[in-house]
Amino acid sequence: MKKISLLCFLGLAMMSCKKNHDQTEPVENNIDYHQTAQTKFAQVDNVKFAYRTLGEKPGIPLVLVASLGSSMDDWDPAVTNGLAQQSKVILFDIEGVGSSTGKTADNIADMAKGAVKFIKAMGYEKVNLMGFSMGSFISQQIILTEPGLVNKLILTGTGPKGAVGLSNLPNLLAASAGLSAEESFLKFAFTSSDNSIAAGKAAWARTLKRTVDRDAPLSPEAGGAELKAVLGWAQPAPGALDELKKVSQPVLIAQGEEDIPLPVVNARNLAKSLPNAKLIVYSDAGHASFFQYHEEFVIAANAFLKN
Repeated sequence: MKKISLLCFLGLAMMSCKKNHDQTEPVENNIDYHQTAQTKFAQVDNVKFAYRTLGEKPGIPLVLVASLGSSMDDWDPAVTNGLAQQSKVILFDIEGVGSSTGKTADNIADMAKGAVKFIKAMGYEKVNLMGFSMGSFISQQIILTEPGLVNKLILTGTGPKGAVGLSNLPNLLAASAGLSAEESFLKFAFTSSDNSIAAGKAAWARTLKRTVDRDAPLSPEAGGAELKAVLGWAQPAPGALDELKKVSQPVLIAQGEEDIPLPVVNARNLAKSLPNAKLIVYSDAGHASFFQYHEEFVIAANAFLKN
């Protein structure tokens, strides 16, 4: 269990490990969908995928694919609520995580297959995808194997197959030994500056705000499978960037300039390889740059999805 707690920093899922239970207006002035959305289930074969729908906006829905160790509760409500002002936002748990049943896959390719099954079970023929960290790996795999399903793609805290620095993950996990959940969150998802730490503490508080109908903590089995999948993505992949050159859909990439687990060079490499990509690099920001700069990110993401 200690190992699973350590791996949670990359997925920004310490909250679950800790507890059982054109321009957009600032999120604080808008509807709080995140706290009130009911958990529902989509049956796919013998798996029940847990999901929540934020808002009922018409048009192509936005499906969010979470990071290592994360459930639906671990998204920053300032981001999800902001996105839900313009799009119908779908949060879901991959197999074996949170409130979803089944066995968690130990590789990104099978995780992507599961996510596709969920999307199709919801009746969607076309979606916008937004992936964070491990979720960005899953989203890249989906757009390569099921290109007709994806309209637009948003990648955050991301890197291609064989991402520079990602193989150092075990050492980063070891470095978090002895830290509290919140301390790990701040250390690995934000920078050491006063501004970044303050933003991290605010984001931490927002993610803990929902107290009713929260997802279950990550199990040791699911955590081990996810970690194996991420380390598999980290293995050298000489042709990965060339493979991305065939992606024709618009892609928005948001990355922190001081991202520790996935250094910013990875986002730059992605932006150079994807033919129709836009890159935003947030200064004095780490792995969770879009939590820290949530207002700016929501404005950029909504404009990207609308145009």
